[in-house]
Amino acid sequence: MHGAYEASHLLNATVQIEAIAAYDDNLLLGTRQGHLLMYSLSATNGNQKYELQLLRYCKNFSKKPIQQIEVIPEDNLLLCLTDNLLSTYDINGVNFPFIKSIPQTKGASLFALDKKCATSMTGESNSVVHLCVAVRRKLQVYYGKNGEFKQHQFEFTVPDVPKVMAWGQEYLCVGFKGEYTLFDLSSGKPKELFPTSSSRSLEPTITKYSDNSYLLGKDSTSVLVEEAKDIEIKKTIKWAEPPLAVVWETPYILGLLTDRIIVQTVEPSMFIQTLPDLNKARLMYRCRRGLVFVASVGQVWCLAAVDVAKQRQQLLKDKHFQIAIDITLHSDCSAEEKKQTIHSIQMLSALELFDEKKYAQSMKVFIQLNTDPADVIKLFPELDNKPGSEDDSKLKGKDLQNALTALINYLVEVRLKIAEAVKKGSTDDKTPGTSSDSTSHRNVTQQLELIDTTLLKCYLQTNDAYVASLLRLNNCRLEEAERTLRAHGKHSELIILYRTKGHHTRALQLLREQAAQPHSALRGCHQTKTYLQQLGSEHINLIFKFSDWILREHPEEGLKIFTEDIVEVENLSRPKVLDFLLREHKSLVIPYLEHVIHTWNETNSLFHDALISMYREKMLEHKSEGTTDEEVKHTKAKLLAFLEKSSHYTPERVILPFPNDCLFEERAVILGKLGRHEQALAIYVHILGDVDRAVRYCEQVSAGSGQGQGQGQGQVQGQGQGQGQGRDVYVVLMRTLLQPAHAALAALAGPLAAAPRHARAAEPDLETALQILDKHADQISPVKALSVLPSSVPLVRLKQFLQSALQKHITDKRNMQILKGLLYAEHLQVKEVKHYHESKSVVMHEYNVCPVCKKRFGHQSAFVRYPDGDIVHFSCKRDKQ
Repeated sequence: MHGAYEASHLLNATVQIEAIAAYDDNLLLGTRQGHLLMYSLSATNGNQKYELQLLRYCKNFSKKPIQQIEVIPEDNLLLCLTDNLLSTYDINGVNFPFIKSIPQTKGASLFALDKKCATSMTGESNSVVHLCVAVRRKLQVYYGKNGEFKQHQFEFTVPDVPKVMAWGQEYLCVGFKGEYTLFDLSSGKPKELFPTSSSRSLEPTITKYSDNSYLLGKDSTSVLVEEAKDIEIKKTIKWAEPPLAVVWETPYILGLLTDRIIVQTVEPSMFIQTLPDLNKARLMYRCRRGLVFVASVGQVWCLAAVDVAKQRQQLLKDKHFQIAIDITLHSDCSAEEKKQTIHSIQMLSALELFDEKKYAQSMKVFIQLNTDPADVIKLFPELDNKPGSEDDSKLKGKDLQNALTALINYLVEVRLKIAEAVKKGSTDDKTPGTSSDSTSHRNVTQQLELIDTTLLKCYLQTNDAYVASLLRLNNCRLEEAERTLRAHGKHSELIILYRTKGHHTRALQLLREQAAQPHSALRGCHQTKTYLQQLGSEHINLIFKFSDWILREHPEEGLKIFTEDIVEVENLSRPKVLDFLLREHKSLVIPYLEHVIHTWNETNSLFHDALISMYREKMLEHKSEGTTDEEVKHTKAKLLAFLEKSSHYTPERVILPFPNDCLFEERAVILGKLGRHEQALAIYVHILGDVDRAVRYCEQVSAGSGQGQGQGQGQVQGQGQGQGQGRDVYVVLMRTLLQPAHAALAALAGPLAAAPRHARAAEPDLETALQILDKHADQISPVKALSVLPSSVPLVRLKQFLQSALQKHITDKRNMQILKGLLYAEHLQVKEVKHYHESKSVVMHEYNVCPVCKKRFGHQSAFVRYPDGDIVHFSCKRDKQ
C-alpha cells in the first residue's frame, strides 16, 4: 500500500499528560498536575519534519488534574473541565485568564461540543455552539453564542454515567460502560443501539463520521451507525485489537492501538498503512486537515498527511481510484484543478472497470463523466465493419454480449439526454459528447448519427428484434448502416432505413429485386404495394413508375395502390391517376372510376364522363368481339343505372360519341337529362317499342324525381322547350303515340332519323293515348290534350278525362279563393297595426331632458323612443342599453 501519513516525534514531557486539544497549528496539553501548556507547531527547513515551540506554560492553572479541554477559536475561548467543574478561559491572554465557571456543572465528568457557523439575516457570520455536559446521571444541554453560554435549555436523566458523547443532527450519541444509546434532542427519548463490548473492561469510543453518523467501538470493530427513522448499521470496520481512540479524516480512519496506529478506509474497506513505534500512546486529536496529534502520558507525536500528489500517484498505480478521488476532493488545489484531476481519475477508473469486465459499472461512470460517445465506442473494435486480421484484444462470446448490452444501455441514455437538451435548446458541457465549444446543431447531429449507427450494429449482434424500432426514427449514417444491414441480410430493415432517409427509389428497387426471391421475407408484391400507398401525392410519379409491374402481374392488388381506404391514397391526384391508367393500364380504368365515384363519392364531372365513356367503349368492344350476352347485359345494366342516377356528368358532352345505330336506350336517358323529352319518348316508342318505359319516363318527369326533368347543365342547354315540355310531358307522349313513326322520328337529327322502327309503332296508338289521358287526367292540360287528339274520338270516350279535369279546375279555383281571402285578412290585420302605431304621438319641447345624459334636446337632436315611453338622444342609446 501507500504511505498516507508520516509520524514525527515532537516532545518528551516532564509532566503527565492527561488531556489534549488543538486548533490551527497550536497544541494544548492538560496535565495530571493541573498544568496547562500551549505549543506552536512548525516545519523545519521546509520538509516534513516538525517541531514544537512553547508559547505559554501555566503551572497554577488548576490544583486538580485537568480532565478535558476544548477550544472555540472563533470566540478565543477555552473550555476546561477540572475538579468536576466546567469553566471558560481566554485563550489569548497570558496564563489563560479565567472568565467564568458554569455552577450547574458541578460534579461533571464529561462534556461534548457541537460547533457550527450561522449567518444572520444581515449577512454577519456568528459561531453557534451547543454544549452537552454529563453531570453524574444527568445530561445538561446549553446554547452558546459569541463566547457566552446561556442557562441550560433542558436536561434529562440517563441510566448510567456517560463515558463518551458526540453530537449528531437530531440525536446525541452516548456511550456508557455497557452500551451505546441515542437520545432524541427534541424529546430526550432514548434509542438503545448495542453493547459496547463483550467484555466490560473495554471503554467505549465514539467518532463523528458525518453530521448524522458515528463510528462506535465494539470489541475489535468500529460500527458505522447512521441516524434515521429506523437506526441503521451501515458498515463494520475491523481492527487487529480494540482501539483506544479513533479519528476520521476523509477518506481515512485512524485507529490508535497499543503501540501503533492503523490507517484504513471505509468505502472501499481497505488497509492502508501502519504507523509503529508509538509506545503507550493513548490520546489522539485531529487538529486540522492532514494533521493529527497523538500523546502518551509523557510523549507527543504528530501525524502529517503525505503530499496529495505523491499519494495520488501511488493510488493510481495500485488502481485505488475512489481513494484518489476522495483525497483530491479535500486537497488545497483550486476548484478547476480538482475538477480536471477528478475527471481524469474517473476516466481511468471507468477504463479499469471495462478491463475487469465490469461493463455496466464502466458505462455508468462514462455517463456521469459526460464522456464523448466516440471515445466509448472506440473500446469496441468488434463493431468496425472493415475487414482485417483477427485482433486478440477483441471481445468474444459471453464477454462480447455483456459488453454490447452495457454499451446499448449507455448509448440509449446518452441519446435521451441529447434529445432532451436539443428539445430545450440548451446543449452544454453537461450534455454527453458536447461542450461549450461544440454546441452547434451540426455537432449534435454528428453525435446522434454515431450513436444510432452504433446502436444498429449492437442490436444486430445482440437482439435484432430492436432494429426495426430503432430505424423508424433514426439518425444513422446511411452508407454505413446500409453496408451493415446488407452484411446481415436484413432487407426488411434496410427498407425502413431507406424510407426514413427519404431514399424511396432505392427502397422500391430493393423491393422489386426481393419480390422474385423465393425465400425472401419481401417476396411478392404486398410490401411494394404497402410502401407505395404510404408515399403520398408528392411522390406520385414514383408511384406510377414502381406500380407498373404490380399492375401488370397482379392487377387486383395493384389497383389497391390507388383505391385503398388510406389517407395518402385518397389524397392522390385523381386526374393524374386516371390519365396514368388510361395510358398504361386501360383495363383497370373502370374499376378505378367505380371506386372513386361510388366509394369516395367523387362529384367531378370529369370522372363521371370518363366512366360513361369507358362503359360505352366496353359495350362496343363486346359487340365487335362477339363476347357473351351476359357480359354485354352486365355492362349495359351498369351504364343505364349510372346514366339515370348520376347527376354529375355532362349530358351534352357524353352524348356526342354515342353511335347512331345502337345504344338507343342509353341515348334516350341522356336526352332526358338534356330536357329533350320529345326525342327521348320517340326513341322509347318508335325505336324500342317500349311504351311502358315511356310512361315511367313521363311519371318521373312529372314527379320531378327522374332524369326527365333536366338537371344541371342539361336543363340550361336544352332545346329551349325543355322546361315547358317537362310540365306537359304526357301530352308529348300522346302526340308521339298518335303520330306515324316517320313523322315522330323526323325530330331526331342526323342518321338516327333513319334508325329501324319498331313494328308496334307503325300505326298510331289511340287506345294507349286515351288510357294515359284517363290515368293522369289531373297532370294533363285539357286544352293541350284535346289539341293532339283526332276529331274522330267520341266525346263520351273523353267523359272521364273531362270530369277529372273540370273537378281539378274547380278545386284549384276554390283553393285560390280561400288563399285570396286569407291573404286579404292578413292584409287588414297589418293595416290595423300600422294605424295603431301611427296614432301614437310624442310632444317634444325645450324642457325635455334626456334621462341618460341629463341634457335637453336641441332643435336638431336625433332621438330614440323606447316602448316604455323613455326618450333619449340617439347617441345615448348605447349607454341606456
